[in-house]
Amino acid sequence: MIYIKKVINLLPADTYTVVNKTIINNEDIKLVTMLYQPIIGYTAVSLYLSLINDLDKYKMMSKEYTHHHLISNMQLSLNEIIVAREKLEGIGLLKTYIKSGESINSYVYILYSPLSAHEFFNHPILNVVLYNNLGKKEYNDLISYYKIPRFALKDYEEITKTFSDVYKTAPGDNFVNEDIRKANTNNLLIDKVPDFDLLLSSIPKSMINQKAFTKDIKDLIIALIYTYNLSTESIVSLIRDSLNEKGMIDKNNLRKNCRNYYQFDNAGALPTLIYRTQPDFLKKPEGDNSNWAKMVYTFENISPYDYLKAKYKGVEPTSRDLKLIENLLIEQKLSPGVVNVLIAYVLKINNQKLNKNYIETIAGQWKRLNIETVEEAMKTTEKEYQKHNKSKIQKTNKNTKKEIKEVPAWFNKDLEGIALSKEEEEEINSILESIV
Repeated sequence: MIYIKKVINLLPADTYTVVNKTIINNEDIKLVTMLYQPIIGYTAVSLYLSLINDLDKYKMMSKEYTHHHLISNMQLSLNEIIVAREKLEGIGLLKTYIKSGESINSYVYILYSPLSAHEFFNHPILNVVLYNNLGKKEYNDLISYYKIPRFALKDYEEITKTFSDVYKTAPGDNFVNEDIRKANTNNLLIDKVPDFDLLLSSIPKSMINQKAFTKDIKDLIIALIYTYNLSTESIVSLIRDSLNEKGMIDKNNLRKNCRNYYQFDNAGALPTLIYRTQPDFLKKPEGDNSNWAKMVYTFENISPYDYLKAKYKGVEPTSRDLKLIENLLIEQKLSPGVVNVLIAYVLKINNQKLNKNYIETIAGQWKRLNIETVEEAMKTTEKEYQKHNKSKIQKTNKNTKKEIKEVPAWFNKDLEGIALSKEEEEEINSILESIV
């Protein structure tokens, strides 16, 4: 099994070209700043606008720039630009292509239009996250801004002319233009798709129409499972509660039932979006197949939610634990891989319990130390443990036997040359199976 994933290192000298296959107007810019920005943040929106500004006067394709151009214009680090770019990719506003070269790589950034206000406010993921991030008042203000004005026309008679009333055709050439630009949006891609045959077989045939899972319904179910972290058992129950008298799934009821289910389990809160796994630019380069590298890879390539669930042997983390993880990622702004190391360390030395105050104290220290990579977190944890343990030993009477708590395996300096315990090997391999 190959444990280390290849990482593409973006350099300031790497070139890029912006390609625009859509139509982006002032109303689209307003949509991005008003609806997308509360989700992806100002930096990602700023990058989107900067790429638009790089286009030529015809707004079709830019000349070739280096990434140093972006660094200088935006006054951001290369790492900040990478994170912003990935947020645009994930939200559907950008696609990225790369051509590798001997010394530098060439990138192509393809821009996409934002969803319309109607599409956005009816999206099963983006609409929920926007509401959660803004709050009820700000959200309702946006709804009011985009609402179609109502005008009573019952006392009016329509006198609009039809096309055929005004125009008539005349002989002429028939032209078909396939390559003319139009507004193109990019769907959000979610890679975890449920087994719909299993879902269908889990509901009695007498209750559900065998044609209930249309493409629109499948897309909605995929989005709802992702948004609310629903298990197969949960979504089956929610689908059953959303069936109408014809055995078809009522989309509005399904969305409402999923939202209510999540809020009941999370004290009324709604989900938000977080950076799921360690960004590529913070990962360890390939080429090391030691046990140490195996652990680093595990921490880097799994989300804190999935890692904690794996540590609990597949049991769903509690809402309290999930809230703690969310705080580490959003409020403390720790990277996902670093959060995984913190979880592993605290569980190991604290009898498999996550102590909120203890975790937040360490998180604050790591933030001040600017710890961003998994290896930095592992080495810092080792030093802290040794310092803490040495202090305790000095305070203990020489004749008193001191019990040393079990520590994480990476605390052994010779880890690269030793075998992990059977339990540790099984745990890492079980986690790796879910991410490789």
